[in-house]
Amino acid sequence: MTLDSITQNIDESVSGFFEPIAGWLGDIVFYSVTIAGADVPLIVTWLGLAGIVFTGWFGFVQVRKFRLAVDVVRGKYDDKDSAGEVNHFQALTAAVSGTVGLGNIAGVAVAVSIGGPGATFWMILCGLLGMATKFVEVTLGVKYREVHADGTVSGGPMHYLPRGLAERFGKNGKSLGKVLAVLASIMILFFGLFGGNLFQVNQSYAQLVSVTGGEDGMMGSSGGALFFGILVAALVGVVLLGGIRSIAAVTSRLVPAMAGIYIAACLVVILVHVTAVPAAIVTIIEGAFNPEGVAGGILGALIIGFRRAAFSNEAGLGSAPIAHSAVKTKHPASEGLVALLEPFIDTVIICTMTALTIVIANPASWGEARDGESIGGVTITSDAFATVLPWFPYILTVAVMLFAISTVLTWGYYGLKAWTYLFGRSRVSETVYKSLYTLLAVAGSLLTLQTLIDLADAVLFMLAVINIIGLYLLAPVVKRELNSFLEYVRTRKAGGTGGEDGDKDDESAKVTV
Repeated sequence: MTLDSITQNIDESVSGFFEPIAGWLGDIVFYSVTIAGADVPLIVTWLGLAGIVFTGWFGFVQVRKFRLAVDVVRGKYDDKDSAGEVNHFQALTAAVSGTVGLGNIAGVAVAVSIGGPGATFWMILCGLLGMATKFVEVTLGVKYREVHADGTVSGGPMHYLPRGLAERFGKNGKSLGKVLAVLASIMILFFGLFGGNLFQVNQSYAQLVSVTGGEDGMMGSSGGALFFGILVAALVGVVLLGGIRSIAAVTSRLVPAMAGIYIAACLVVILVHVTAVPAAIVTIIEGAFNPEGVAGGILGALIIGFRRAAFSNEAGLGSAPIAHSAVKTKHPASEGLVALLEPFIDTVIICTMTALTIVIANPASWGEARDGESIGGVTITSDAFATVLPWFPYILTVAVMLFAISTVLTWGYYGLKAWTYLFGRSRVSETVYKSLYTLLAVAGSLLTLQTLIDLADAVLFMLAVINIIGLYLLAPVVKRELNSFLEYVRTRKAGGTGGEDGDKDDESAKVTV
């Protein structure tokens, strides 16, 4: 029996078992209602509404405090004596590496195909609103994190939901929080294994095959797939062994490099077609309010744009606070401000660059997709690059590989924190998880397991329902933390140290063995 036949049998068996479950759960999580001819997914509305509410609640914090957020990332308000494992910049890049991935390349191409160029406008708007949601959840992540005796840190919804709800609502809040924490951990773990790991490896391998001669090329065989999977698994395994410090050390170099390469590639395409830029911008704005050929008209373009942004930047899903919680700070809101830059980088910059590149280059495959012939995803973006130079798709391949590897690394850490919450922090427990995660990275190049990936998407967005309810209930805590940090900043600017206030804030970090 050949390796191809073995993997095909596994794919068919797994799909056959999970397909009914994935279909049932997907119908619930991504349930849509038809409004003015457009299918409106309620989960996207839920995420978008949270962005609107928190933007108003915190007085457009993503606009008013944007410069302060940049100053914090630059280390202007660092305190080296604070508990934590990484600095603000490393925490940001670790979290960005978990959100910036193939969705920024393939997903955006699908969005501007189905929703038209106008979807770009709504995508940007949703990204801006998501900055406020990200600020809230990350502030809570740092506020209620657990600092272990060895100096490592654990955070995320499985920590701030039980501790925060117990603090605000007593015994009943504590009981509810524990149930929600277990559910959150299961959802994060499941997505980490299949969506954040297997899918990323699978799609990056597919792109590598496409630029090395296809199925008949040197990487198209089962042996090539196995080699690629083992190589990625070895890299991921080595980095995971070092924990968040190791991951942050890699992502702090990898994220700027991959974003720089990709943005530079987009800029080359845009500069070559520079005369088309004004018309493209007009097309995007007109398409947002007067779309042609888009099901559902304006609402259809809006929903497609919001859906792409929500799926891309993960604001409100509760994943990013896990990475941000490891930051060295005595002020939870300081990292919340840093985190609001994440949707800006992911959606407002990178997703918009992809969309603008496609609209300006206008490759034939995009026209075919808009006519309903096919939706090519990464192929459309690749073809947009190829309009400038035939070898540009190789640049895209490098970007895809970097995006995928960084996402696998970060979700490996997210999954580990969910795993240890459920099964304990023993060395044996962590070794079992890391072994499982690296084995799935190998499988990612051999198996598609699309049904499991669809199920993982549904599970992750179920987390958003639980998480955002918690964010609403704990928003007053975030307000206090923001005011505390702003007072600390004012003190620093006035020449003081703000030390007493910082020490008081740091008492929220629970220390465990």
